[in-house]
Amino acid sequence: MTKSVILLSGGLDSLVSLGLTSADYGVSLALTFDYGQKSALSEIKTSAKICEFYNIEHKVIKLDFLKEITHTSLVSDESVPTGDGLLDYEESSKKVWVPNRNGLFLNIAGSFADSEDYDYIIIGANQEEAQTFPDNTKEFIERVNLEFEFSTRKHPKVLAPLINCDKNEIVKLAVENFIPLELVYSCYQGGEGHCGICESCTRLKNALLYNNNTELITRLFG
Repeated sequence: MTKSVILLSGGLDSLVSLGLTSADYGVSLALTFDYGQKSALSEIKTSAKICEFYNIEHKVIKLDFLKEITHTSLVSDESVPTGDGLLDYEESSKKVWVPNRNGLFLNIAGSFADSEDYDYIIIGANQEEAQTFPDNTKEFIERVNLEFEFSTRKHPKVLAPLINCDKNEIVKLAVENFIPLELVYSCYQGGEGHCGICESCTRLKNALLYNNNTELITRLFG
């Protein structure tokens, strides 16, 4: 029987990736990472609810050292870039970059896979964010898979079900597959609700608008 572990932040991409793979790939464990990001508590809370919905185990991995060496706005006192729908994503990506984040997360998941016999590691990498985040690209996924051929005995495969999708397509997939978008938390700010103007909120809101999901926009953004 196929068995998988997923990287889960509670955001759009990881939620939809879980919804699309949960049954067919036997996802039984979700890893949420706390590296001192502003949204850590909200991500952990949201991910726990999502795991309860899908009836899978949830583990929180603390990476205090990553906060100590990260100087970008997701963890520092610097303000997260905002733009009320008019963000320069290239500039924003530079200010929210966390050093080797996906590489580190996947290697930690690789250790779980090697130890607990997981066949796949699911990640929400997608085509849209690959334009500004190189650790969302197909090339990155391919190279991590090559690494696992040498660094593990299990040789788990990294699977990115959204790798050819933009956010509009991701929301469409969520609706078509009855994935509970009302559970999503996609804000960099870490407030009780979505700020609506950071990069992550902007991408989600635009995709919901594109899909005419005004009811969810009101629910998530007020």
